[in-house]
Amino acid sequence: METKSEEKSSAEKTIFDAIAQNDLVEFKNILAQHKGAVDFFDENGMTALQHAAYKGNKDMVQLLLDRGADVNSGKHEYNYTALHFGALSGSSEVCKLLLDAGAKSTATNSVGRTASQMAAFVGNHHTVATINNYIPRSELSYYSAVQGQQTEPYLPAILVDPLHKFVLGVNIHPVRLALNLQHIPSLLDNAEKVIKTLELLCKKEMTRGGDTNEVMAFKYHYLAYVLREIHNIRDKKPNSDKDDKKHDVVEVFSKKLLKPGKDGVSLDLMDTFLKDCVREFPFRECTTFHQMVSSLASKDPPPALSVINCTINGQRGFVDAIPYCSTCGEEKPAKKCSKCKSVQYCDRECQRLHWFVHKKACNRESSAPAPSNAKVNIDANELSSELQNLVAG
Repeated sequence: METKSEEKSSAEKTIFDAIAQNDLVEFKNILAQHKGAVDFFDENGMTALQHAAYKGNKDMVQLLLDRGADVNSGKHEYNYTALHFGALSGSSEVCKLLLDAGAKSTATNSVGRTASQMAAFVGNHHTVATINNYIPRSELSYYSAVQGQQTEPYLPAILVDPLHKFVLGVNIHPVRLALNLQHIPSLLDNAEKVIKTLELLCKKEMTRGGDTNEVMAFKYHYLAYVLREIHNIRDKKPNSDKDDKKHDVVEVFSKKLLKPGKDGVSLDLMDTFLKDCVREFPFRECTTFHQMVSSLASKDPPPALSVINCTINGQRGFVDAIPYCSTCGEEKPAKKCSKCKSVQYCDRECQRLHWFVHKKACNRESSAPAPSNAKVNIDANELSSELQNLVAG
């Protein structure tokens, strides 16, 4: 008995050290040698899984979950769960793993804060959105089975995973949703069934009694609304093959929303489209609907996209200087316009879709003469070479 106890104690100490050092190789070796349960606790009641989640190490988290680690362990002295620590780490991937394993997003710590609220407190906004947008796969798979008097399910089983991925998306910009649908054509091919399923999910969230989730209900409505609009555009495509090639559904939809208003800046068409979406939300008595309407009807209202984004993904505690894709609103895009360097995009597709808007401004900026007091970039090596030539001469 003492030998087993000593082995366990040794494994506990070394596994916490390996996590602290992010030493995945050593971590794997310890798990391979230890055949028992992996719910090790430190002096504060913090488990190995919680330590790994706090480090934001998704590989360690996955290995511990595979070995049966308790995802909702509540022995921490301040009642923090693994999801709290994952949220504080800022790793959305870790939070997703924990949620998939059954982590309770509603669990609160000793000061009554959920994991999402703690993430918001430290400014991990993407993590907040990941937690707020999460739903278990089972919520969708329910509609892929025949219920009661049905002769066929609402949703074909093959669409459960694609729809789950679509629903979990954090970026709810309508153009990004259109691009996502372009990459998951099966959803667009079965748009009517997908829309019906989203509507049923919306109603389900509003009729859960004490567990009602108004925000998720609105998100289902919003996704169905955008999908219906794209489906309608696709449905109206020309008959001839020649015109069909020009009828890029995503491009038609994007140009409709990204076209600037009379001032050349504001996106009036997008604003109208999204306000109509809010107006058509069927549960008008809920708090979420009244808050959105109140914000949109204020004296100097913010853009409708901003209101919807804050509703679904949560308010940001402070405004930070994060760059966004000019087409789809994705954070920290990878590329800049090669000509003017003033706007950023995710990729060539986003740049292509936005070019009809940006080309005039881009041409003006690239043709503008450089200011007379502009600093000249000097190559240090070239300058050093010139000085050596002067000295030698």
